[in-house]
Amino acid sequence: MEFEVVIGLEIHVQLATRSKMFSGASTVFGAGPNTQACLVDLGFPGTLPVANREAVAMAARFGLATGGRVAERSIFARKNYFYPDLPKGYQISQYELPVVSGGAVEVAAPEQPPRTIELTRAHLEEDAGKSLHDALPNATGVDLNRAGAPLLEIVTEPQLRSPEEAGACMRSIHQLVTWIGISDGAMQEGSMRCDANISLKKPDAPKLGVRTEIKNLNSFRFVERALRCEIRRQGEVLRENGEVIQETRLYDSRLDATRPMRDKEEANDYRYFPDPDLPPLTLDSGFLDELRRTLPELPQARRKRFERDYGLSAEDARRLCESRATADYFEAAGRACGDMALAARWVTGDLAAALNRDALDIDASRVGAGELGVLLARMREGALSGKLGKEVFQAMWSGEGGADDIIASRGLKQISDAGALEGIVDDVLARHSEQLRQYREGNARVFGFFVGQVMRATRGQANPAIVNELLRKRLEK
Repeated sequence: MEFEVVIGLEIHVQLATRSKMFSGASTVFGAGPNTQACLVDLGFPGTLPVANREAVAMAARFGLATGGRVAERSIFARKNYFYPDLPKGYQISQYELPVVSGGAVEVAAPEQPPRTIELTRAHLEEDAGKSLHDALPNATGVDLNRAGAPLLEIVTEPQLRSPEEAGACMRSIHQLVTWIGISDGAMQEGSMRCDANISLKKPDAPKLGVRTEIKNLNSFRFVERALRCEIRRQGEVLRENGEVIQETRLYDSRLDATRPMRDKEEANDYRYFPDPDLPPLTLDSGFLDELRRTLPELPQARRKRFERDYGLSAEDARRLCESRATADYFEAAGRACGDMALAARWVTGDLAAALNRDALDIDASRVGAGELGVLLARMREGALSGKLGKEVFQAMWSGEGGADDIIASRGLKQISDAGALEGIVDDVLARHSEQLRQYREGNARVFGFFVGQVMRATRGQANPAIVNELLRKRLEK
């Protein structure tokens, strides 16, 4: 490669608390502008912040889940800058002593083996408000509903080497924070946003290149597209012997290009200092032990267990563990039908297709895990063929009832009685003497024709294995 790409991410995750980081104001999304900002959020004189205990617990859960060091003592600091959507003139954040240091996540870019990406830190902070540039004619509006919302900023080491790997890293963190229940991950609502730092250098250069930061990327796709644009732009500058300027840039999705926003600030530009209104944040070992006990089985461990215990492929295990809800659904359906491999095929196949077609999350599936398990059990018992199973599933999805009710009302139970099928097989052979002659003269393909005729005569309800066995016996005479 002409240049080596070096990428680090700063991912801002809104924590799933009902109140804000330092006030009791609501965090519910979708309220009218400026209806969820209290006096603390607005920075009124005489108000004092109080740290949200649940937000602290969620940050610590993330640290434990990633193998990071959760600090027994951390400090809140004031990050000073002036902007219309920051009413206090500073943001309460953490700087020198964050609540989480270190840790790592497993990242698997498409067609690449998994790789461990180390985390620098994860720290608590409050969100700013939002400037609305298209809400008013010839003016900018400010909505402070989001001001003070609890954020966990997750910073990776600069170890990512492609836009695709950066997107995969963001997906891994999204999966983890939703899996352990600390965020809803709703990117369309601003619950997860990303700033991407990127630089290019010659492969043999001893130092990293000058980096730029792309701000406020709010989708996996935009992260990858913005980084590709910036790689092209920086590459063109370096090929012409120009200098890349350290700056903050924005991604314009309409033009598919990045553009300058401001010079990149350094830490000293923000004049960090400990917030005098907040004491040090102290976490005792008992608090952390309790959080550790409540952590669920994590995605990587669950994938490995699915492969080991159920004999699933790595790809099926990965798909089933894309969300904790999907993994739970699969295991419940598998236990209900007694066949984990069959459940895996249906959850990643017919169920996934139906959810995708109707734009539903698995939590909103129209067929519950237990209901699907009953359907699969009937197929496993031989009461339904695969084709009839699909028909029953679609009826269940349409709300016609449970599997057993639909099988009974439609008369779909598979015919597995060999005695009942023998007469049908004999009748098919008698009515197709020409095809019988062709088969006995060596045309083996005609066998499939006979199977099809028997299935048609039984409206697809004949057990295919028994039909095949009976036909072979008759045709060998």
